[in-house]
Parts: sequence; C-alpha cells; structure tokens
Amino acid sequence: MSFTHPLVLLLLCVPVLLLWVVLGRRASVVMPFDHRPHVRRRWLKWLLGGFELAPLGVLALVIVMLAGPRMLQQPKAERSLTNIQLCLDVSGSMEGARYELAAKAIKDFTRTREGDAFGLTLFGTEQIRWVPLTKDLSVIRNAMPFADPSHQPSHMGGTRIAAALRFCKDNMLAEAAPGDRLIIMVSDGQSPDLDGGENDKVAAELRDAGITLYHIHVAEDEPIPSEVIDMARETGGDAMAATDPASIKEVFRHIDKMKPATFRPVGALPLDAFRPFAIAALVLLGVHGLGLLGLRYTPW
Repeated sequence: MSFTHPLVLLLLCVPVLLLWVVLGRRASVVMPFDHRPHVRRRWLKWLLGGFELAPLGVLALVIVMLAGPRMLQQPKAERSLTNIQLCLDVSGSMEGARYELAAKAIKDFTRTREGDAFGLTLFGTEQIRWVPLTKDLSVIRNAMPFADPSHQPSHMGGTRIAAALRFCKDNMLAEAAPGDRLIIMVSDGQSPDLDGGENDKVAAELRDAGITLYHIHVAEDEPIPSEVIDMARETGGDAMAATDPASIKEVFRHIDKMKPATFRPVGALPLDAFRPFAIAALVLLGVHGLGLLGLRYTPW
C-alpha cells in the first residue's frame, strides 16, 4: 500500500496522544450506592473503555483516508481499440426517410460499441471530415441532426463512392491508431467513379491498408450495385440491404458479430483504497453509538 499524501500520516500522533491521556485518567469520584462490597469485573472495565476509545479509532482512520491510501489492483483485460469510420452518403437522394433511418441506426450502433474509436465522414460529390477519430461516441450521435442532407451545400448533391472511400482510407492511415480498421458506408445509389474496374483498385487499396469495408444499402427500390458488393467482399466485409428499421438494425448486429470487440491484458494499476478504512470507521461509530445507549461510565 502507498499513500498519495504520506505527510498527512504525521497527524496520527494526535489520536495517540489522546489515547495516552484517556488511558492515564483515573476516576475522581467514587459513589457507592448500597454500602455493600461488589465483585470486581475487569471485563466490564475493558468493555466500557473500548466504547470510550472508539472515537479515537475513527479519528485515526479519517487521518489515514486523508493521506490517500492506494493499492495495486489485479491485472485485468482492456478493450482493444477498433477504429470505425462511418462513411455516410448525404447526397440529395438521401433526404427524408432514408436519412432518418440511417441516422437512427448509426446512433444505436455507437451505443453498442462504447470503447471503440469512431470517425464520421460525409460524402456526396465531395467529402467532409465531419468528426475526427474519437472515443467520445456521443459526438457522433450529436452530429447526426447537423449532417442531414437537406442542410448540405449544392456541390454535395452527387455520389462519388470511390473518392469517399479513398478519403476515409487516407485519414485512417494518417491517424495510424492501432487496432482493427473498419469502414461502414451507408449509401443509396450508384457511383460512376466505380466503373471501369475502379472498384477493384479501391478494394486492393483498402485491403493493403488492413481496412474492412461494409456497405449498407438503404434504397428500397434499387438493388445493391454489383461493383459495391464485389469491393466489400474483397476486403473481407460484405454489402447488405437495409430498407426498414428492423433490417438495418439486423445489419449492424451482423457487423458487430463479424467484428466483435477484443480484449487484451493490461498491467496492474494503483487505485484508491478507501473502502476498508471507511468500513472500519463506520463499525467503530456503530460501536460507540451502542455504548451511548447505556454502556458507559456514570457517577451513580
């Protein structure tokens, strides 16, 4: 055990001095009440003395707690960081119900992955780094109302998936944070910049960077583009349709199972150790209170 403020322990001399005073004190008044000899009961003397000394014990324990006792905790497992980049389509076709569906699902997903690091990228014709990589996932949830497609400028109206994925990849490599790397792209449309085999090039770049891609398709009346399906599967991920709240939640649950949280052992850490001293102080206070109910010295 160690102490944050060891010099405070010098104050323990105060209860020690008071203990010496109490033990050296003698009764100054003797008042026999029935003029008869009585058997000496030493155990009663020690019992009453213990009740009287309880406050000094409480004082000593309070001083120890003020010194800040600390103990090393046992080694435990810590969640390994997973870097998740949410790549959200905010083009004009995402306005309304599609965006509301995607935003709610993202909020729910972040609540299940507390401890991971998330970033949020908005894309249309161009890309915006809306939220840098952070472990404070409430930032992602609070950003959703401001990322609404109806609030975006006109030059975000188109869809360029390849450019958005490369943008996310470069950001993840620049941050160079350890752990799994995962991009979850939420979109509803075709992307002309994936034609001509460009999707294979993007998939190779993501795979070389150790990034897994999942695509969530939120267009209820359009099939998932084959280029997107091939690209996601080449990185070890998948492309899935989600056109209602139940199905999109199922997709996120599937991703959570495919990329579960992992844990690694960490060394022992010093933590505050107030609990045993606080319990002992409460016990002594209870003992003293019991003594005040009748087990105490009286002059009659």
